[in-house]
Formats: sequence, structure tokens, C-alpha cells
Amino acid sequence: MKPSILLIIIAFFVSSCAELQQISREIATSEMLSEQQIASGLQQALSKGVKEQVSKLTQEQGFYNNSLVRIGLPEELSSVESTMRSLGLDNLADEGIQALNTTAQEAVKEATPIFLNAIQNMSFEDARNILLGEKTAATAYLRQKTRMELYQKFEPIVKENFQKVGADRIWGNLINQYNQVPFTENVNPNLTDYVTNEALEGVYKMIELEEIQIRNDFNERSTALLRRVFALQD
Repeated sequence: MKPSILLIIIAFFVSSCAELQQISREIATSEMLSEQQIASGLQQALSKGVKEQVSKLTQEQGFYNNSLVRIGLPEELSSVESTMRSLGLDNLADEGIQALNTTAQEAVKEATPIFLNAIQNMSFEDARNILLGEKTAATAYLRQKTRMELYQKFEPIVKENFQKVGADRIWGNLINQYNQVPFTENVNPNLTDYVTNEALEGVYKMIELEEIQIRNDFNERSTALLRRVFALQD
């Protein structure tokens, strides 16, 4: 047999063995983990992500200082901001944006118990589908299970905090001044609904980032169970 043919056969055999070993490891790992362990591991990971990321958003300036989730003005108010700044009212515009973010920061404090409840009620089938699904499958699950409840929880808190942090006064003043500017179209946006939705999207964004990190970074798997469970999707 020619040396080149022999090398090809050896290479094929080694490659096949490596693939078989990998498959064997995956089967063995899967068999060693019960559905309960898989669900528990995923619940650990999601609970960790929720607690860490939501707590960051509830800290002082949690939204405003985070460029990934900072709440700007709705599109319909972009002309308000530019007009105010052109008139030298930068401080008023900045104060208005700051108030929106502070309002969201207060509302998000109510999110953690709702997320944790959804995580604890996760079925074995949900857990397996999430584990072996897309890289943001867990966040998609939480969005589906919690968004309506969170909106209903957030909306009255946002409304209340608009008064508490003075956002209603700030925006009332800002919009009144804008509406008095000649040749501008009067605006009267529903900022409560806008901030509620933006706060929700900020929460899901941060949980999504945490999920991707746990899936991709071995060092983020802080317990033995997490390491075993996520080895199934590696």
C-alpha cells in the first residue's frame, strides 16, 4: 500500500474515533443527568442572571448610566429635544431624560419576584427546549411568560413615580414651552406607556446578555450542576 493512502486511512480512522468519543461523552453526560437536574441547573442559571442584572438596573442611575438600556425620547419627541437645545434649554432637556430613566429604575424593583416565579414554574420540557435551543431561548421564554404581568405591575409604578421624581412637572413644563414655540406642532405623548415599555425592554436586554455569557463562558458556570448541565449544549 502506498504511504499516502495509508496516511489517509489513518487520518480517517482517528477522526472517526474522535467523533465517536465526543458522541459517547454527550450520551453519557445526558444519561447521568435527570430531567430534574437539567431543570434545576437551568433554574439556577436564570435565577442568578435575573438577580444580578435586575439589581444593577435598580441601583442609582442604573438605567441612565447604562448605554445599552438608557431611555431616550420617543421618536415623536425628538423635535422637542432638538428645539429645546436650540433655544439654549439643554439643562431642561437633560433633566427630562434623567427623569424618565429614574422612573424606570424605580419600576424595575418589582420585576425580580415575577421572574423568579416564572422560572420556578418551568416544566422539564421547557428546560430541555431552552437548554438545547437558540442562545437567547431562556430570555424568549421569560419574555413570553412575564411580559404581560410585568407591564401590568410596572405601569402604575411608573405613573406614581412620574410624580415622585418630578417627571410630570419637568415634562409638563418642557412640553408647554415647546408647544408655545411658533411653527411647531403641539405634542402630548403618553410617557407612562412609553417608559413602561422601555423599562421592560431594558430588563430583557440585560437578562439576554447574561444568558449569552453563561452559555459561552465556562467561568460563568458557578456551580458543578451548572457546568454539567450546560455541557449538554456545548
